[in-house]
Amino acid sequence: MTNDDHTTLPLVVQTETLERAAQEWLRERARLEVCPYDDSRLLDLLPHAEGLVVRTYTRVNEAMLALAPNLKVVGRAGVALENIDIAACRARGVEVVHTPAANTQAVVEFVLCLLFDALRPRVFLDGPLEGEAWHAARRDLQGECHLADLDVGILGFGRIGSRVGRALTALGCRVRFHDVVDIPPEARHGCELVSLEELQRTSQVLSIHIDWREGNHHFVNAEFLDALRADCIVVNTSRGLALDPQAMARWLAANPKARALLDVHDPHEPLDPAYPLLGGPYAHLAPHIAAATAPARLNMSWVVQDVIAVLEGREPKYRAPG
Repeated sequence: MTNDDHTTLPLVVQTETLERAAQEWLRERARLEVCPYDDSRLLDLLPHAEGLVVRTYTRVNEAMLALAPNLKVVGRAGVALENIDIAACRARGVEVVHTPAANTQAVVEFVLCLLFDALRPRVFLDGPLEGEAWHAARRDLQGECHLADLDVGILGFGRIGSRVGRALTALGCRVRFHDVVDIPPEARHGCELVSLEELQRTSQVLSIHIDWREGNHHFVNAEFLDALRADCIVVNTSRGLALDPQAMARWLAANPKARALLDVHDPHEPLDPAYPLLGGPYAHLAPHIAAATAPARLNMSWVVQDVIAVLEGREPKYRAPG
């Protein structure tokens, strides 16, 4: 839908970045106002907004919804929905849409990057390296094992977890998984379904891929960590709220052969100096970049298509669960 009289189009407020192609597509179909979530101007825009497009850091809660009586749809450019009170939205007749499949490939590849970084020390030369320095580098930059030598556990075997399992199985790893959902054999990709207790006991690598729900808050807590092997490599690219950072800091201090490779963090990002895992020798922290590829960011930005679908009275492709 386009309209020469732009004032008749619905007002959509964008509070975080979108890729240009999706933003321009939206601008042709709505009165688009780009206003950061921490800009005071947002208070003037919300009462008139019919659509709202957010990403990770905009909190769509009861307080915000009360300021937006004309709101019809919230579009989350991404997968996770913990920053959006879906129940409060639905109670007010506000639809919530997102992009659940947008970043799967990017996150799977990032998990592999983290694991290879952990297992294969390396340097890249920017000048000559001669004599003993050359031979010392070849001698010292040696991985302790192959990734395929390790037993890998996957906690949560959904869209991303199952793809990680398939990739690691192809690399020769023995992969076990645990999920609260019954995964049929044909969807296991050669991975073995086990109990949570066996997953904890056997995993030399544990990759976390659980979704956000109330029962998963700090699912990986002190009790959970104490049941892991003392040399386990824990990877979290799912939800920061799934892992208790205080418990992880204590566990790493008690188990110096263990490591944590974390892309998402709790409390909410960005990190502050009090974050208990900062500076620890066995915690390797990334700034929430697992989905940071150009294709994934564009895919997430196309949530605008479902925003317009709702505003035009059509069924969205990706309605948020709940």
